[in-house]
Amino acid sequence: MGSAQDVGADNPQMSENSPWHTMTIEETIKQMGLKNDHAKTGLSVDEAADRLIKFGANKMTEKVKKTLLQRIWHHINNVLVYVLITVAIVSLIQAVTVSDGQQKFTAWFQVALIVSVITLNTWIGIYQEGNAEKAADALKNMLSSEARVIRGGKEIMVPAENLVPGDVCLLGLGDKVPSDLRLISVSNLATGEAALTGEAVPIDKMTDAIPVKGGLDPEHVPLGDRKNMCYSATLVSVGSGVGIAISTGDFTQIGTINRLVNSTETIKTDVLKQIDLVSKYLFVCIITMCIATFLTAFFYSERYKGEVLESINIALVCAVAMVPEGLEAIVTLTYSYAVKVMASQNAIVRALPAVETLGSVTVICSDKTGTLTQNIMSLTAFVTSNARYKNDVDAADRVPANFVRDDSYLKDRAVQDLKKSGEQILADGPNNPNGRRGHDPSFHFTTDSLHTTDQPNQAATVGSPDDNFPVKQGESPTREWIQSALSCGVLCSKCVIGEGGGRAGEIGNPTELSILRASYFAGMDIDELKNDCPIVAEVPFSSDYKFMCTVHEPAASDNAPDGKLIAYVKGAPDRMVKQCKYQAKGGSAGEENIEAVNEEYWIEQIAILSSHGLRVLGLCRAYIDKDSVKVGDNLGADFVTGRPEGKWLTMVGLCAIMDPPRPECVQAIREAHGAGVRVAMITGDHKDTATAIGLMLGIVDEKFSEAVTGPELDSMSDAEIRACVLTRNVFARASPQNKIRIVKALQAEGQITSMTGDGVNDAPALKAANMGVAMGKEGTDVAREASEMILADDNFATIVYAVKQGRVVWDNLRKVLLVNTPINNSQGLSVLLGLLVQLPNSPISAIQILYSNFICAVTLGFVTAIEPAEDGIMSIPPRQVGKRLIGRFLFLRIIIGTCLLTGCVVGSAVIVTTSSRYADLSDKDIEYRMRAVSFNVLDFGAMSVMLSARFAYNSSVHPRAFMGNPAALGSIAIVTVLQLILTYVPGLNTFVFSMDGMDGFMWGLVVASMVIVFVVMEIEKAIRRSLKAKGADTDDRETPFFTDAARRHGDREGNPQALKAKGADTDDRETPFFTDAAVQPPGPDAMKMPKGASKLNLQELNH
Repeated sequence: MGSAQDVGADNPQMSENSPWHTMTIEETIKQMGLKNDHAKTGLSVDEAADRLIKFGANKMTEKVKKTLLQRIWHHINNVLVYVLITVAIVSLIQAVTVSDGQQKFTAWFQVALIVSVITLNTWIGIYQEGNAEKAADALKNMLSSEARVIRGGKEIMVPAENLVPGDVCLLGLGDKVPSDLRLISVSNLATGEAALTGEAVPIDKMTDAIPVKGGLDPEHVPLGDRKNMCYSATLVSVGSGVGIAISTGDFTQIGTINRLVNSTETIKTDVLKQIDLVSKYLFVCIITMCIATFLTAFFYSERYKGEVLESINIALVCAVAMVPEGLEAIVTLTYSYAVKVMASQNAIVRALPAVETLGSVTVICSDKTGTLTQNIMSLTAFVTSNARYKNDVDAADRVPANFVRDDSYLKDRAVQDLKKSGEQILADGPNNPNGRRGHDPSFHFTTDSLHTTDQPNQAATVGSPDDNFPVKQGESPTREWIQSALSCGVLCSKCVIGEGGGRAGEIGNPTELSILRASYFAGMDIDELKNDCPIVAEVPFSSDYKFMCTVHEPAASDNAPDGKLIAYVKGAPDRMVKQCKYQAKGGSAGEENIEAVNEEYWIEQIAILSSHGLRVLGLCRAYIDKDSVKVGDNLGADFVTGRPEGKWLTMVGLCAIMDPPRPECVQAIREAHGAGVRVAMITGDHKDTATAIGLMLGIVDEKFSEAVTGPELDSMSDAEIRACVLTRNVFARASPQNKIRIVKALQAEGQITSMTGDGVNDAPALKAANMGVAMGKEGTDVAREASEMILADDNFATIVYAVKQGRVVWDNLRKVLLVNTPINNSQGLSVLLGLLVQLPNSPISAIQILYSNFICAVTLGFVTAIEPAEDGIMSIPPRQVGKRLIGRFLFLRIIIGTCLLTGCVVGSAVIVTTSSRYADLSDKDIEYRMRAVSFNVLDFGAMSVMLSARFAYNSSVHPRAFMGNPAALGSIAIVTVLQLILTYVPGLNTFVFSMDGMDGFMWGLVVASMVIVFVVMEIEKAIRRSLKAKGADTDDRETPFFTDAARRHGDREGNPQALKAKGADTDDRETPFFTDAAVQPPGPDAMKMPKGASKLNLQELNH
């Protein structure tokens, strides 16, 4: 609470944990110390004031935000920035004290450029933090601003902040619930709790105490089942009610989420940690080089010997040379470009460094509905007395060929249910009348009982074995047959299909709409059918008897006897079978196709379809006399179940319905598996449904063959759940509370997790995951603000694409370092080496150095920053946490590039200063020529490094070096034009950059240097290709020196020998370069939840 900080741990709500939902109204009033007539009188004004002091204001704690100065300090508190500031200060002193006009201009220019670099990098960093603190604001914006209460016996409006525990609150249609309430009176009240519980349908409310089954902790009762409670920030959808406030502010359910969101610190990504570490190593190198340069200049150089100020100045030039001023900018550009590319594919990244995390992900935990599936209930199969028809749910054409007879499709029970009874299958399937965890069943035609025989295979034998009726195996039925078979599902329905068969404009239950949609895409004219067969009378649906019936005038295709009407009955399949005396042979119409019903066959078919996670509807029909009903009759259930003749219906067929997988997700999961990334599915749906979808998607296989349910997770110990998450890929009937336990258990096992979510209650799990992914279409603002990435299309395949881009970012960052680091290093070494070989002055000036660092290096580095993915990037395992950004072979390549550039720069400078062709020039002219050739050798040599660095293994001696990335030729053109301008424009070349124009001989030196650098870099690459072909670890995949996660967890399944067998350095023999030794799996403290979290059953997981 805003005042919770003042009240703190002394707030009585901190220790209050009463199971209000299990108490009667009288017990609730007594527990809160209120009067018996409290419902009428409410609190007095004085009591409310005292309670406000005692409990604090009804608002949530806001996380302390950083000031602008704190943000600036955070970005300039860096050793390399200190070096730049030192150089800027010395240059400023020089600018003020020297009298030479050119030196004064150069000093001022250097100060301005350094200040600009620091300012730009700081602004970029602050700008990227702009969205980091919005999650709590999104939660705060969900709260009500006012509350209607009874105080002193009068109904008044008060600011919601002044609401206190014990207040009697009045709720009406459209109101936001101001706090967590225990309801004491309801009038057809229902509240929308989708954001909190995930249930899209408004929850009907009541006042009775919620009974708790024996042995169950009251706190484990899901929020969706606490129907005598209303929760803060939820919306009244229907009716009105009265409730007593039982918790406010941070102690409401949404307040607990706020505490979790605020208590989660932003984790610095591995790359940023390693860049910080590289900066520290680089600082040591810079200081060492500065000292070496100063000592060389002061004691050895002919020009600077004995000159303290001049020696310090040349040492600072060396420092400026080695500081990578443009590195932060190019790293940000790398991230920004990746973010732009991913946004074009519907993956919106909210924090740039999160892109890098994607490359390390080992487990993707995904929701099912709408992410892995299409979120459209679809008729997938239709079973008749002798055949099975498979429907193409992805079809776009309206043709009967969408239905194909395939008697092998869903012919047998699912493997996990082969030995189960019908009742056991029913308990784990979507037709269970108890619904999924925490919610009432959204499927109204659930099956009450399923008594299968002891010989299911025999029972499954077709009722009328005719292989060619009405069509042969592999053939499609006619449109007329489809209309006859499905007309019950079309006519016995109040649903309205959407425009073009889509969801836009559709009205009705999704399960029933699936039949209309399948009929529509099979070529039926639904409107015409309804006009031809007007409704005469109906038995409306009721959950008491789970069917509906409509009586119609028959169509010509029904082949109805004269003087007859046709009755269609659609309902729970077990109840339909009990009312059937006949079955339609092959699902065909006409009295000639009626035969005795085979009840055992139909019951087993229901069991088979249920075992595959399919919702099942029975379609029946019968003929009745026209004079038995009147137009407009509202018939009762007895019309179907209480007829004097007893059983009378004809079973036409069973509709098998499900939310099918997205077609693109199958390929995406296959690609993820190929990349060594596990995919886990977490859903609130039933176990069999989840398993069936998992099988279709490839999530369930021989290795991960079983699913686990939320209640089973609740009963597990910490050690058991950690073992469970390594052997299960499907988590069914899971609650949001289970999600966070799964994430923490995976992290405790060394896994890098990505978690999807859409509701307010998912926010803690999204924050806890290494990569939180929120839904863009169906998600809440709170979930989006708590995540690092948003899926604009709610599609799992987008996550896999993002993982691929995360790997590309890592590769490109290494390529950026390969381009930028040699440029910086060679500049500093050129200054020192130039003094050692007695050059007349530094081969490159301070201004040239700053230009090369911030213009040339950034321009060329940008090419590698936006490189597309190389072949095979999704065929290697995920990058291990703590893997060196600069590994052995990249370090070797950087050294080779540094030595080549340094040798070429200094070598060309020596050639120019000692060449007889320039003997007639003055010392100043020779110095200007030397700097011109050195400057161009450095920057054009950097082009060679860039062209070679574009490909980690593939040869750049190929046209591909200039293809595939438009920036390659563009950057070469830009740098070339700039080099020519700086070299030849009068005044700019001599006065600012201290150099002169070049002749053909000097350009020859530049070209020769480019060739030498390029050829040697490519020879190294060829040697590395040869080593890789022989099995050498040229990708630096071995375990970092100080990281024991891989040794403890082996090949991510607890098998260290497996890694060693693959050649991994599990014995830590390799020398680490720039390794962040602190990277470890989360410890016990990282897994603890703040106080109050128990209200969401967010249990701690300790080692």
